[in-house]
Amino acid sequence: MEEPTGQHRGATRMAPERAATQRRSRTRSSWLSYGSLLVLVAAISTISGFQFAHFTNALDKWRSSIPPYSSAPAPSLVSTSTASSTNIEVEEIGHLSPQQQAERLLELAIARHENTLNLINQKLESWRGHLESTNHLFHLVLSALDSEDPRVRTAAVEIDLEASNLSKSPQSVTRLLKQIQTDQSGRYLALWRLGALGNRGVEPATVLSNLLRYSHDVNQKTRFWAVEGLAMLGTEESIDSLLSIMAHDPAQQVRERAATGLARSGLLTGEQRLTAVPQLLNLLDDDSLDPSTLSLIYSTLRAITGASFGSDPEAWREWWAHHDQPEKSRHVPKGLLLV
Repeated sequence: MEEPTGQHRGATRMAPERAATQRRSRTRSSWLSYGSLLVLVAAISTISGFQFAHFTNALDKWRSSIPPYSSAPAPSLVSTSTASSTNIEVEEIGHLSPQQQAERLLELAIARHENTLNLINQKLESWRGHLESTNHLFHLVLSALDSEDPRVRTAAVEIDLEASNLSKSPQSVTRLLKQIQTDQSGRYLALWRLGALGNRGVEPATVLSNLLRYSHDVNQKTRFWAVEGLAMLGTEESIDSLLSIMAHDPAQQVRERAATGLARSGLLTGEQRLTAVPQLLNLLDDDSLDPSTLSLIYSTLRAITGASFGSDPEAWREWWAHHDQPEKSRHVPKGLLLV
């Protein structure tokens, strides 16, 4: 057999070396790609965390701006335009993207343009899967929740749920409960939105029981946001819970939020808030309550009723005795019902 020449022997030795070099190159390339992927995932996680923190901070700032005794409506984000110009705007909205439609219609709803509420209701289904909870939209939602018109508040909740990809289904409740249990930083917004889902008729009993459980959590901030969830739930059962928390939670901030939930914020109706008055009056006889809590009770009474009798419990009872009969409700002065 013919022996390989020196050139052939050199080529034979070089082949494995080239193969090894190529393998090392591919390995480095794979690790670089994997590393790039990790960096990308980390960046996305950081951005998401930053965005969530921004939303939570916005909520904290917004909530702290509403004292329990406030009954004045928040200023509108947009000035009130004439009916004719609004009709033109509504026609033009059809040419915008779903995100822009939601934002603009919510702006107009905040400015009290009646026809926009019907349009929001009509377009909700077509917006499904096309909205994002951007900074701008989220701030509009918060502003709408300051409206004295409960329909505007409801529209804001519907839009926020769509933008958060939360369908009105038991699966969404399960998803939020899992987030509350496993995501320490994300649980606060989840508690808030859990109450909103319950308000829209999605497993309200399950929502209530879980919000009550977290309203007794050892962590004060968790209790605070469970109270917000109860206010968003807006059921008769949540009123009793808010009253108990306002009277007995160990943290002043949490007691204040419960008072605000009863008097001003959340999704309770004006009629529901009025049903809390007899229980508020009963709390005035509780000798275990400290002066700051008693002050909260009087502030809440003023905000709910529009009346003012200072810190005189007998004057409050005398007044309520002439305003607590259903047949007299038509004589309630304008502005008595806050929402």
